[in-house]
Amino acid sequence: MAEASAPAVPSNELLEWPKKDKRRILHAVYRVGDLDRTIKFYTECFGMKLLRKRDIPEEKYSNAFLGFGPEESHFVVELTYNYGVDKYDIGTGFGHFAIATPDVYKLVEEIKAKGGTVTREPGPVKGGSSVIAFVKDPDGYLFEILQRESTPEPLCQVMLRVGDLERSIKFYEKALGMQVVKRVDRPEQKYTIAMMGYAPEHETIVLELTYNYGVTEYTKGNAYAQIAISTDDVYKSAEVVNLVTQELGGKITRQPGPIPGLNTKITSFLDPDGWKTVLVDNQDFLKELGSA
Repeated sequence: MAEASAPAVPSNELLEWPKKDKRRILHAVYRVGDLDRTIKFYTECFGMKLLRKRDIPEEKYSNAFLGFGPEESHFVVELTYNYGVDKYDIGTGFGHFAIATPDVYKLVEEIKAKGGTVTREPGPVKGGSSVIAFVKDPDGYLFEILQRESTPEPLCQVMLRVGDLERSIKFYEKALGMQVVKRVDRPEQKYTIAMMGYAPEHETIVLELTYNYGVTEYTKGNAYAQIAISTDDVYKSAEVVNLVTQELGGKITRQPGPIPGLNTKITSFLDPDGWKTVLVDNQDFLKELGSA
């Protein structure tokens, strides 16, 4: 007698998986026009460390990973340089990255001294007491400089604009197991933000989703690419994402499985606004770092 096939996992049980999974936001990937120029700017002006660099001539691109601590425990940026391409369109949807520092005024003076462009001088936020500044990197990416006495994660925000904040919150909660760690509504400035992550914002990197009143669509450009998040099971995680996209929008763009030649298992998808996330197998990621 033939064996009965295994019953499908009920959707309510499947949706519990992201909350139990071991997840961490690993890195943000984006494109730059001159890798050495950006490395110099980030190390000299921001105080980041160059963690690793690799060149893939057969694919005509190079990568550099930079941050404030090892990739095993810290969020980092993954810069991509495509041979011969020196300029990209950042679009209207990408907002900024953020760096926390005990002294915004001091860091901004150091950035100015090294030729960095300050687009907002240090000072309290409008309607609040938090001290911030904004700096532009050589490719035009904005970095918010935040005043924090101490933090285990100086590279602390990726800000993206979304067209429906409640939908986005629900998507990241259900598909990725994130929580809203802070929410700010500023009707006088006509925007609302939701900080989403896996721990309080002073402890870790958060995704800052911004909704500007009445704006439902943004251009993506071709500069910012994606964030990567770790998971213990890319296959199960992809099932969850598939379920959530049917309800809220978005789509799987790469079915789960190993990357040819690297054997790291990943899956990738777009959220309802078209922002891309890659889920990376935890053990494979650590193996990759060991061979870097």
